[in-house]
Amino acid sequence: MGGLLGVPLAQVQHIFMSPGPIFEIDTVEKDYFRGARAMYAAGFRAGDIVHNTFSYHLTPAGIMMETAARALGCIVVPGGVGQTELQLDAIEAIRPVGYVGTPSFLKILLEKAAELGKDISSIRNAFVGAEALPPSLRQMFRDHGISTLQSYGTADLGTIAYESQALEGMIVDEGVVVEIVRPGTGDPVADGEVGEVVVTTFSKAYPLVRFGTGDLSSVLPGISPCGRTNMRIKGWMGRADQRTKVKGMFVDPEQIAQIARRHSELGRLRLVVDWVDQQDVMTLKAEFAGGSIDLAKSVEGNVQNVCKRGPEDETVSPPRRRFDLAAERIGLSSKPRHGSDGRLRWMGSRENVEDEDGAE
Repeated sequence: MGGLLGVPLAQVQHIFMSPGPIFEIDTVEKDYFRGARAMYAAGFRAGDIVHNTFSYHLTPAGIMMETAARALGCIVVPGGVGQTELQLDAIEAIRPVGYVGTPSFLKILLEKAAELGKDISSIRNAFVGAEALPPSLRQMFRDHGISTLQSYGTADLGTIAYESQALEGMIVDEGVVVEIVRPGTGDPVADGEVGEVVVTTFSKAYPLVRFGTGDLSSVLPGISPCGRTNMRIKGWMGRADQRTKVKGMFVDPEQIAQIARRHSELGRLRLVVDWVDQQDVMTLKAEFAGGSIDLAKSVEGNVQNVCKRGPEDETVSPPRRRFDLAAERIGLSSKPRHGSDGRLRWMGSRENVEDEDGAE
């Protein structure tokens, strides 16, 4: 909570963990994370049964979506993450009309339902976030009769912006003030120019003024054709730093540095997150002089413990060999770490990286 709590502790309802030293909270305030307006835009209404597949385990996403749905008068099935077949059983039996979660997990549910002959056709509206939603995946959901809209937010700030049925950018939530600034300076950029998303929220419990999200976006001029008049942004367009998301959860450079410190036998490390078959795939690449299956298992175990998920491991030998998966050398560039499609991100660790001239 960082010493920023503005209300008595007795008003706090939950305390959540994040990949860092600061904890997040919510309070007894109705719709604390301000998600109800975004869900309404996605077609959710009072009385709807909603299947929520965001995590309830220490992180706020599950609770964020549940409180928004309940503020609308929806009934929530707290599905959480994983256990695909059990979730399909619940959907087939309960017949929810709404899905909340990542787009990649909705795809998994649809494909597994087809394989097992499960009927989950009751789902008509999907409210997704924490991952990219490419047009091809949105069309796949549309082909299954599911209208899919996405929102953008953070654990610190709650909902920042959301889509409407017009599907022309994202409408900034009325509970925040959003600026787009030049990374590292805080100076506003012109409309249409890409910059860092900086947000002010006047929450009594956890007020944040000009909070730099590290995310990139740009302002869309004009108002939405749907009639909502608030400012619009293009949505998430990458990161201004090396922090990145994998299946909705942040991975920090410091976490990769932790793995490096635990394995002195490894040289330079690179974490690559790519978009394969409509989902994030995380690969840890490492230099080594010679290793074993035990080393690979040990590294994999530490990645799971530190990053809270498992990678596809790939070793690079001999040591000192240059990586070839990015145009920039590890850890040197100040440019945003995202590919032209916004999906390929990487981060490096080890102090013995090359300098700007290529010398060690």
